Amino acid sequence: MHYFPAALLAFLSILSQVFGGKVLVYPLDGSHWVNMKVLIEELHTRGHNVTVLRASNSWYIKEESPFYTSITVYNSGGIEKELLDAFTKHILVIRREKLSFWTHLSLASEVGMFFGEMHRNQLDLMGKIFENKDLMASLQTAKYDLVLTDPAFGGGGFLARRLGLPLVLNVRWTMHGEAHYEIAPSPLSYVPLPGVELTDKMTFAQRVQNVMGYIFSVYHKTRFISSHYQSFCNKYFGSEINYKTVLRDADIWLMRTDFTFEFPRPTMPNIVYMGGFQCKPAKSLPADLEKFVQTSGDHGLIVMSLGTLFSHLPQDITEEIAAAFARLPQKIIWRHTGPRPVNIGNNTLLVDWLPQNDLLGHPQTKVFITHGGTNGIQEAIYHGVPILGLPIVFDQPDNLSRMKVRGTAKLVDIAELNRTMFLQALEEVLYNSSYKENMQRLSKLHHDQPMKPLDRAVFWIEFVMRNRGAPHLRTQSFRMSWIEYHSIDVILTLLMIVVLCCFMIHKIITFLCFKVVFKKKIKAE
Repeated sequence: MHYFPAALLAFLSILSQVFGGKVLVYPLDGSHWVNMKVLIEELHTRGHNVTVLRASNSWYIKEESPFYTSITVYNSGGIEKELLDAFTKHILVIRREKLSFWTHLSLASEVGMFFGEMHRNQLDLMGKIFENKDLMASLQTAKYDLVLTDPAFGGGGFLARRLGLPLVLNVRWTMHGEAHYEIAPSPLSYVPLPGVELTDKMTFAQRVQNVMGYIFSVYHKTRFISSHYQSFCNKYFGSEINYKTVLRDADIWLMRTDFTFEFPRPTMPNIVYMGGFQCKPAKSLPADLEKFVQTSGDHGLIVMSLGTLFSHLPQDITEEIAAAFARLPQKIIWRHTGPRPVNIGNNTLLVDWLPQNDLLGHPQTKVFITHGGTNGIQEAIYHGVPILGLPIVFDQPDNLSRMKVRGTAKLVDIAELNRTMFLQALEEVLYNSSYKENMQRLSKLHHDQPMKPLDRAVFWIEFVMRNRGAPHLRTQSFRMSWIEYHSIDVILTLLMIVVLCCFMIHKIITFLCFKVVFKKKIKAE
């Protein structure tokens, strides 16, 4: 009888495979792969068959995995890690200058040109896939249920269109910017544009800044992005199809954010919020790390990680940070891959990699020092750990400004950073209890929901599988011209009718008055 549970488990596993779907994943490399991998592993756990279409020169997307089958496409260009490393170092040099208006423009132009080239390279890879007849034939005959992709680079949408498959997006950013602006109404009066670091409560001057930022963003995407995608669309689908339509035809938008982080704003029925879906309860630390953490005593632990791209800061900044750390009673675990600072204190442990989620969930952790990546901020919210922010580039300043407004973070400008300023900011977050209280309040809000974000995401992926899409949730708004969308044609028509009626009434009154006067004149004669 003791074999029965094992037999039942095996039977249920086989049963899940029978009813499992087939998912084709076209992922984005780098930190975006971390998010996609979470969904892939959960889909595999629930019995679905996952195939990942990867480039031969992928950094993190491995060819062999117990969670998916891979199809590798040869690629010699694309997102080269060495090129991205060099670019981020160059951006850091610009960012260390005091950000004037012209520095902002220079930074935006540098980022635009670099990402424009990356978009072109990614579309070249998709062109190779389309022109590989054997590969396309095998993808057609595999009879996948849907395509799951990250649209920060838009090739996955084109693949779903070519294969005639439902499309699910794992998204926060599209090729144009923040995803809400692509599909949901975004009134500039109270929806702050990413990058301008404003809130939903704007003064007149801030609303002007928000509108000007939006105009610049439209120019930016027109100059650096749109032409690449429309040219690809014209080549493979014909000029009658706009590339934006391909993206907006996605059935479900799995949004990697929620309203503990976002300001309240309009949304759409096919947007599913899964902010913090990658977060999980902390696991036990490796023995050496746990031993170090326990030596922190009542003072506690500080965790510092600036992500993969900025784990190696310029040496002078590193020395200033190390000197500030050495004056603290807390223990510090710092992810740092550059040369060892000469003034490093005995209380600081340098590591090439750290289990960030598990450290943030440790009861000894008091502060998280971060560059402001979305994953790190969501993990800090999940575990209720206040933040000291060092924003550098991309979405990081905007992410951290949102946390600052909520009273959960203190920010330090890397252009002005020195040991005294850094230490003062860190001590404020450590010893001002409001930062921890505010973050724990956010954490409570995040946890107080009827369904875990990951479960919600997988439910909607399976919903699309079961129903072969979700067209009933798609809005018609983006299929309308701006004249139709804003009812300008209706307003003008009604206005013309009112004007015409007023004109007719005026003519009738004039005619009747003339007739009365004319009759009186005849009688008088």
